[in-house]
Amino acid sequence: MRVRNIAGVDQLLPEFDCFIERPVENKGRWKAVFGNSNPLHIELGMGKGQFITSLAKEHPNINFIGIEKSEELVYKALQRLGDMRLSNLYMICENAENLKEIFGEGELERIYLNFSDPWVKARHAKRRLPHRKFLAIYSNILKASGELRFRTDSLMLFEFALEEIKATAMQLREVSYDIHSKPLEGHIMTEYEEKFTRMGKPIYQCIAVADKG
Repeated sequence: MRVRNIAGVDQLLPEFDCFIERPVENKGRWKAVFGNSNPLHIELGMGKGQFITSLAKEHPNINFIGIEKSEELVYKALQRLGDMRLSNLYMICENAENLKEIFGEGELERIYLNFSDPWVKARHAKRRLPHRKFLAIYSNILKASGELRFRTDSLMLFEFALEEIKATAMQLREVSYDIHSKPLEGHIMTEYEEKFTRMGKPIYQCIAVADKG
């Protein structure tokens, strides 16, 4: 998702109460940050934050962290919140490679990975977020039987993800080649999902669980 550069955005982000500037300082102590022992879910690559913000509103007894590497997109997501303060939602600006520096082993219950860059050229395969090097990170920070929920409009990336998951200790629990082929109760869509669904494109989803047995 491309967005125009915002002058001084690095100085603007700390002005928001729900932005955490140095998340590495909270590794292993996110329960204290939120002030409760509720389950912790993250969205990796939250874009402008529509999905994670909607989740936080719908599920006040779950803690959420939206993660995005673009400072401009994080700023847009924070602006979306406006004056609305959700006590169960924080946002951070970080890369996927650094997740083990931010979360302790088994600290998460669920990871959402929605419409990430497919990096279509084969030589860029290791940059794809469902690549096995990232799956190893996700598996580490998820608790036993914690979930990775992956959603995309790219068939190439989806089938790549399925093969990568099969090559790891994670276990596939659910695979759908068209999640909108049947009614979905309480389903929350991302901005990309809304766009692609209007275009008539199928949306692929799989759920994998961390196997630590």
